[in-house]
Amino acid sequence: MTKAANSTNGSTNVADVFDIRDTISIDIGGTFTDCYVVYDGRTVTAKAPTTRHRLASGFGQAISQCAAELGISVEQLLGSTDIVRYATTLAMNALIERNGPPLGLITTQGFEDTIYIGRGAQWHDGLPMERKRMVARGQRPQPLIDRARVVGVRERVDDSGRVITPLDPDQVREKIRTLVDRGAMGFVVALMQSHRNPVHERMIKEIISEEYPQSYLGSQPILLSSEVLCKGGEYQRDMTTVLAAYLHRTMAEELTELGNSLHDQGYRRRLFIANSAGGANPLERTSAVETYNAGPVAGVIGSTHVARSQGISNVIVSDMGGTSFDLGTVVNLDLEGSADDSHHFYSHMPLIDRFRVGISMIETKSIGAGGGSIARYNELLDSVEVGPASAGSNPGPAAFDLGGDDPTVTDADVVLGYVDPDYFLGGSIPLNKEAAEDAVRRGLAEPLGIELEEAAMLIKDVIDAKMGNEIFKEVNLKGYDPADFSLFAFGGAGGTHVAGYGGYVEPREMRTFPFASVFSAFGIANTDFVRSYERGDSLLLYHGATGQWLENYGEFNKVVEEMQFEALKDAKELDSEHVVWSLDLHMRYGMQPHVTRIRSPRLFIESPADVEELYQAFEREYARVYSESAIFFAGGVEILGFVLWSQIRTQKVELTRHSLGTADPSAAHKSDRPAFWGIQHGWLQTPVYDLASLRPGNEIAGPAIVEATDTTIVVDPRRRFQLDELANGVMTGKE
Repeated sequence: MTKAANSTNGSTNVADVFDIRDTISIDIGGTFTDCYVVYDGRTVTAKAPTTRHRLASGFGQAISQCAAELGISVEQLLGSTDIVRYATTLAMNALIERNGPPLGLITTQGFEDTIYIGRGAQWHDGLPMERKRMVARGQRPQPLIDRARVVGVRERVDDSGRVITPLDPDQVREKIRTLVDRGAMGFVVALMQSHRNPVHERMIKEIISEEYPQSYLGSQPILLSSEVLCKGGEYQRDMTTVLAAYLHRTMAEELTELGNSLHDQGYRRRLFIANSAGGANPLERTSAVETYNAGPVAGVIGSTHVARSQGISNVIVSDMGGTSFDLGTVVNLDLEGSADDSHHFYSHMPLIDRFRVGISMIETKSIGAGGGSIARYNELLDSVEVGPASAGSNPGPAAFDLGGDDPTVTDADVVLGYVDPDYFLGGSIPLNKEAAEDAVRRGLAEPLGIELEEAAMLIKDVIDAKMGNEIFKEVNLKGYDPADFSLFAFGGAGGTHVAGYGGYVEPREMRTFPFASVFSAFGIANTDFVRSYERGDSLLLYHGATGQWLENYGEFNKVVEEMQFEALKDAKELDSEHVVWSLDLHMRYGMQPHVTRIRSPRLFIESPADVEELYQAFEREYARVYSESAIFFAGGVEILGFVLWSQIRTQKVELTRHSLGTADPSAAHKSDRPAFWGIQHGWLQTPVYDLASLRPGNEIAGPAIVEATDTTIVVDPRRRFQLDELANGVMTGKE
């Protein structure tokens, strides 16, 4: 096989971009389903309530709204669409509801309890901080496989891949029948050291297929850990495979149904599914576990595209929706648009639900803080708590008038005068202001003995502090100063609260967007075709005792070439030869437990200079994370894993630039209405502006409210708001 270019850095020519122009991008959230459509050079967006009982219904409603805005039928829109990309919450919903099929697990004898023992921190993995503090009440997550459907077989492979104890086929058949008798409707095979030598896992798969051929009604899906995640760490490998099997059937059925529905309406191409690595791939080439958290990750991808367009290298990404507040970071972005994606952070200990997995996921944090977050008075602590419980879209906030009676963040925004009850989502969902006032009054004002507006402001202050503190911790613990960042705010409630939570980190500037409420869908529209290929091969880069550097470059290069071979097969299915390669390595100093992930400066090692360059990249990242004083060169340097990224660049959404006009915003002034700005300012008659009527260059001094059909931007008395040349809002402090 011919080697690719050695450097992992390099720009992509326009001719190398996969040409897709008319696109539909869908992001399903806990409250709303967002749609971003590019059609014949026009861009339209839509939001529809998320239909949890059948996600495809909300999907179809959002597309119908976009088609109506374009003045064409759904069939016309889908018939001319080059690609439909979709970020789904099916995996999340299946785990919340625990509605996966009963699975059987076949593992090495003596290791039947691995997935139940887990890691030492499993009792609090995936829990919010307030629940982590309740140590006495800590519990491990509900298992996905009943202990009665876990069996062990006699076999053993050592760390070098040598078979120590051969597999007994007769015993395997006996164990398989036991699992079937106990109700198993799918098999997970996860043996010790199978990533070194998968021979026994493959033998078990053959035996199951012989016993239950696909032509029989009793045939069941079989997933091997060596195929799902071919690297070490038995708990993470086992759980990644278990989750892939647990989610597979539910997702396959609903996504196949969705694909058929699109086909019936005129769509003639493949459905692409967004993934947590920041890309999208065809449905038939996507694993269920890869789809988890794809929506928030798409927000990071969209932010990267906008930041590069505006020459911004450091970004805090914040998405406040109806249910959650998601945040991420983009750091040291290469503004020239190289293929190096090392500006993204990848999760050090990736989690799906409450289980640790071993796949590569762009890191985002999520807390229960959104427009639907419920506020309550804690009588014991004499304090107000907001979230993580949410009213969702049904019954929703009290103002929705659908039966909800708990005070929420949206209710507080209505009471404070920030959100116009007659113009929520452009008036498509009228709000009941009296219901919002009644909920805040009964839930907080009366128990606390304070005025209604003070109780509403208390809700806002608590939720803003919660989000602001989370941002501060996230940025500072990575070793960065928030003052060096731009804070991007999107989601339906992002613009309403960014001045509040941004005040806790004081970034260089805060930015809002005309498509803020569907920003993650916009991010999906800018995803490339990205896949990762992981291997757990280990190499000694430097021997601390002998002072010997790696000389057998073939060991390193062979691993990369084999992963490239697999990646090129996938790329061929997309009829593209323009693959951009990147290589990540898991490295550590000898005798240290912690592994550091780096972006390799070289795809292949061909000289001592390449080895030295690789080590220097590791040392820089290690020193950044742990400080220079922790460097332990004398212990040697080990490579413990390889992650090869294949990236096929796609056509991006072109952001229109405008000439800057005058600062006077008076042409966009809609009206004035009273809004409460805290005890210091009280109720003030506040100007309200129409975002669609503002022009680039217009500048507004707070206090002010800027309304769009899908979001509201609140400019507090300390801030100034201006539209830039891309019609994005820039909020800064008053001089």
